[in-house]
Amino acid sequence: MTLTDRPARNGVDVDTLFATLDAVKSSPEIAKFRFRATNRWVSGTNSRSTIHEFHGAMQELTHVEPRSYEADHPAVLTGQDRGSTPVEFLLHALAACLTAGVANIAAVRGVQLDEVSSTVEGDIDLMGLLGLDGGVRNGFQQIRVSFRMRGDDPDALRRVLEQSKARSAVLDMLTHPVQVTIDVDAG
Repeated sequence: MTLTDRPARNGVDVDTLFATLDAVKSSPEIAKFRFRATNRWVSGTNSRSTIHEFHGAMQELTHVEPRSYEADHPAVLTGQDRGSTPVEFLLHALAACLTAGVANIAAVRGVQLDEVSSTVEGDIDLMGLLGLDGGVRNGFQQIRVSFRMRGDDPDALRRVLEQSKARSAVLDMLTHPVQVTIDVDAG
């Protein structure tokens, strides 16, 4: 089988994936991407984020359509429950990143996927978040991810997940400090 003779597998266009890898290898400058989300406060703890524009492959690009997401807190935390909490979006991002990696890596390795699902749980202590105990962190104390995977080779599925963990951008950002700068125009 040649590089141009790979069929789609598990819904992944393997030819396009390999063409992307080859393009980045030959022109590393196209690998620099900047993703954006804009957010606007609605009321109370409710806000709406829109994801549409991004920079990649040395150009400004857009998704097929803008996508908006509501965020809010549940009523028990003074919200109106108009959307998921910001920390729940983080859990979603981790699950989605690992799952996308599984699909791509399995396709490249020729591993058949029949089912991939996961549950991500995070433990948070409001004593830190609410500023009631300076010794308790504001964010998650622990995050657990549990995968259920079915396919033609259980050992290959485990190796695929290990590689997905090794390449996951979201897992990397959660497990290694990343510099965040915050600027304000309060004019």
